[in-house]
Amino acid sequence: MRLSVGRGSCGIAAGADEALNILNEAGLEAGTVGCIGLCYLEPIVSLDGELYVKVNKEGAAEIAKAAKGQDNNAKDWLISEGDKAVLAGQQRIALRNCGIINPEELEAYGLYRAYEKALTMSPEAVIEALKTSGLGGRGGAGFPTWFKWDACRKSAGDKKYIICNADEGDPGAFMDRALIEGDPHALIEGMMIAAYAIGHPSAHVEGIVYARAEYPLAITRLGRAIGQARAAGYLNDSFDIRIKEGAGAFVCGEETALIASIEGERGMPRLKPPFPAQSGLWGLPTNINNVETYANVPYIILNGPERFAEIGTESSKGTKVFALTGKIKNGGLVEIPMGRSLREVIYGPGGGVRGGKAFKAVQMGGPSGGCIPESLLDTLIDYKALTATGAIMGSGGMVVMDEDTCMVDMARFFLDFICKESCGKCVHCRIGTKRMLEILIRITEGGGEEGDIERLLELGQQIKDGALCGLGQTASNPVLTTIRYFRNEYEDHIAHKKCTAHSCKALIHYEINRDRCVACGLCRKACPAGAVQGAPKVAHSIDQDKCVKCGKCMESCRFGAVLIN
Repeated sequence: MRLSVGRGSCGIAAGADEALNILNEAGLEAGTVGCIGLCYLEPIVSLDGELYVKVNKEGAAEIAKAAKGQDNNAKDWLISEGDKAVLAGQQRIALRNCGIINPEELEAYGLYRAYEKALTMSPEAVIEALKTSGLGGRGGAGFPTWFKWDACRKSAGDKKYIICNADEGDPGAFMDRALIEGDPHALIEGMMIAAYAIGHPSAHVEGIVYARAEYPLAITRLGRAIGQARAAGYLNDSFDIRIKEGAGAFVCGEETALIASIEGERGMPRLKPPFPAQSGLWGLPTNINNVETYANVPYIILNGPERFAEIGTESSKGTKVFALTGKIKNGGLVEIPMGRSLREVIYGPGGGVRGGKAFKAVQMGGPSGGCIPESLLDTLIDYKALTATGAIMGSGGMVVMDEDTCMVDMARFFLDFICKESCGKCVHCRIGTKRMLEILIRITEGGGEEGDIERLLELGQQIKDGALCGLGQTASNPVLTTIRYFRNEYEDHIAHKKCTAHSCKALIHYEINRDRCVACGLCRKACPAGAVQGAPKVAHSIDQDKCVKCGKCMESCRFGAVLIN
């Protein structure tokens, strides 16, 4: 009998530990696995390959009966055929073990067979295998992994560093966290292969995983896995790995800022060249990739680079993990081949927009990405194709927005994030984004002026041209793409003082249709500000000076008498 409970962060937050306790108290030995990606169905219990979802106390008790061969109603928690299709439609390479093996046991992962195979190859052959595979960095830009490894190998030095960027600062992104929580040994093995490729035999290599401190479960499981790898002799004096906890600064996703943080300095980007491959941590040759990139490496070495290369498009090989969030029905992780369209992902494993609402846009690439409208949903998931839309692949966040989303307010949200996370080193990013945010706030509060759109476009382009690092250079993307595809919403806000999505409070007006109002008084009782006025049997009205735009009056009205304009 194989019995396990999904205990990634999402599962634990949904109540997985309670289900685990019930199963164990019933005398069963339930194991732990990471997140399988179906976050919207947590807690998830697996019994002999069958998945039981949204398992509450009652469900756990019924599953315990089923495990013992007793009469039960466990079928009430069985996963539906539709939800099974979410997994069936994926091609899992980076996530190959997540939700299947126990991430806290080396035996569940098995021997480091890919590393052992790499040792039978020359370091140059390992790098050539990555070149053949076409693996691009999964942290954002898709830069060829082999090229970075090769540049670091060719840099002279008797000591080098391998760094894993597990900072993952994008809002709505949780791919790397889930990978570490569900399969930490894949990351370790990938880093070991990288260390062999860039250092053997002349250089001593040290490994560092830079992980955000807000990922306590991932850090705990990775630390345990590192200890297990040491005990098994995989990590030793010739190559070892330590964890550096970061404070979650978005700018530390930029590799030179990350290096500065490890060195104990404020996380601020440095001019390039020199590139980290020549002069990185402590001025020594350094290779940096993110979690997903390293997790793909063992698969490529073990199964052959051609197998990976045959997946995807000409310019974007392999698969990509995405975090589906926002107004999407099936929130969670998916791994799909490059070359699928955005529509296939959002309406396939994503299940479409939640609540039957109309799709409006998808934010790709986090705060440095852009918003892609419905008219471009057939865009292929390919680095070049996504860049052409004004967005970027990024680390893999997909934030879906529905018809109720105000695109001006969405741009304001991301610019607010960028302003708070800017390191402040360069004027363009520090001051330029602040000026853009001030204009957006003014527009969403009803103070938009003629010429504001042109000012935003001019500032956005200047920031792209003048910012020091890649994060600053893409900081204006959310504004530029929303103007590009949703200019009419900006014009409505500025010229007509109207938010068609009814999201910007300052531009919302609640009114009562006197012909529909039956004077029941429910809206008056629900109003927290005393703005609804009216006597019994007399149609009510709203005092606009007192109205706080909370919408309680509309929620309480049973007759459709409260309208929003």
